[in-house]
Amino acid sequence: MDALKTIGLNLYERRIWVALLAKGSATAGELSEMARVPRSRTYDILQSLAEKGLVLIQSSKPLRYVAVDPEEALERLKRFQEEKVREFIERIEEIKRMSVLKELKELYERGLRVIEPEELTGAIKGDHLVRKHLETALAKATKKVNILTTPEDLLNLFSTSFNLLRTAKERGVKIKILTKYDSKIKEILKALSSVAEVRFIDEKKLPLYGRFAIIDDSQILLGLTHPEKTHSTQHLAIWSKSEHTAKDIFIPLFKLAWENSRKRT
Repeated sequence: MDALKTIGLNLYERRIWVALLAKGSATAGELSEMARVPRSRTYDILQSLAEKGLVLIQSSKPLRYVAVDPEEALERLKRFQEEKVREFIERIEEIKRMSVLKELKELYERGLRVIEPEELTGAIKGDHLVRKHLETALAKATKKVNILTTPEDLLNLFSTSFNLLRTAKERGVKIKILTKYDSKIKEILKALSSVAEVRFIDEKKLPLYGRFAIIDDSQILLGLTHPEKTHSTQHLAIWSKSEHTAKDIFIPLFKLAWENSRKRT
């Protein structure tokens, strides 16, 4: 049941489908009783499962529902979700082509003129969301990107954001990456060095360990949890679009670490 939750089936859908798989063929009333689902909800749930390709509906009185082989059912569900994603992307692209995007941007830019700096600060929870926020910042960078990170996170950065870093470099963005040396990152250093200047923290001079990124000297993304001692879903970071915080605190810190670092040999 937990596994089925991860593919987007709600509790009642999971109960009804598993009950139908065990029964093979059944009416809505039989499934309602077996799965302990309110009868008033059972018809809608079975219709939803049929749309997703997990159930077949027989035109009989009363209606009967037939289970689909689980392997085939999962393939149908995959195709169903792929089609939904394609439709969703098409709707987004359509909105981007419409005048509504211009109106939204005008609202946003008008709001920025009156917003206080502290309002452009927020907490981000979960490694996936933190990484997506960094990817967005990298995609919009125009001048420079300074990143201090751990070897483990550098591997993740390479696998998820290397193309973004390369594109940023092609736009003229100067990228510096500072990390602790570890043999596990040896294989990716050559590729990273083609898009960024990479240096290693000299722990004897400056025992610094953590994660933060400074984008265009105007915004920062700071990891608050220990990257190797915290589950990825519990990673916490703070994002701030504050030139004061970037220029007066994090840039001097990065510069100090950079000046006390070792060049890649």
